Amino acid sequence: MPSLRILPALLLGLSVAGPLFAADNPVIAQLSQRLSALQANPEFTELAAFERLQAQQAINELAEARRSVRERAQYVAERRVEIAEIAVRTQAAQRELARLDRTRSELLVEASRREAERARQEAERLRIQAQIQAEESERLRQAAEAETLARQDAELALTSVAGQQSAKLSAARQKEARLAREEAELVSGAKLPASKFEARGEVFTLPASTYASGSAKLSASGQSSASALAAYLQASPKAKARIEGFGDKQTNGQRRAEAMRDALVAAGVPKARIQAAGKGNGTSAKAVDVVITQ
Repeated sequence: MPSLRILPALLLGLSVAGPLFAADNPVIAQLSQRLSALQANPEFTELAAFERLQAQQAINELAEARRSVRERAQYVAERRVEIAEIAVRTQAAQRELARLDRTRSELLVEASRREAERARQEAERLRIQAQIQAEESERLRQAAEAETLARQDAELALTSVAGQQSAKLSAARQKEARLAREEAELVSGAKLPASKFEARGEVFTLPASTYASGSAKLSASGQSSASALAAYLQASPKAKARIEGFGDKQTNGQRRAEAMRDALVAAGVPKARIQAAGKGNGTSAKAVDVVITQ
């Protein structure tokens, strides 16, 4: 079989022979015209080269066929041309589909990143607004110290406003975390474990199945969780992680925490942003906590 790289040149050489017989046989002329239409389209130049070569050979064989086998040669030539046309259309459609898939993926990632950036900017705006409000409230409190009732009223107003700002800031941070989660799952192709927000930060609790039995080595599900957590941390450049490992009879918590830390570092998270510590014995539902703080 000829190399695919030289098929277009062979096809061009064979196609020269077709017109020599086209004037005597309208079928050959029609088949040659259909094949030439594929060759003339620059979008199809590299597509289905082998099928087009077979079609051209079949047309040439029809032109040289004896009367006794001409009917069979015509059938073969028609089928070969039809196969070449179908192969060209199919490969062109596949190429376009692949291009559209790449474009869709790029658009999804870009949209997610832009939304996450807007959420981060909103959180920063609310943080500054809360800081300004806190400074203003402190000034009011100091001015009202001379009069107990006025001071109590000012402190009550401070508590109310600060509570509202704190709630808004918390909501903004949770929205930022949700968008970062979506971006991390999209980029890594893995689902993040469930989490809960506590005073110490966002806590991801992973079960004992995160590790191979009797070992500190991550299992397949553990590697998937580590990949998603790494993408989550990379989506929030200011975030830090504290890994708290809980051991069993075969493996202590410190080794489990270090194994998860090493997996995050291997996935691209700077080691300086991660702490690892053992926390005693765990359960089947709790082998490691990953605590993320902003």
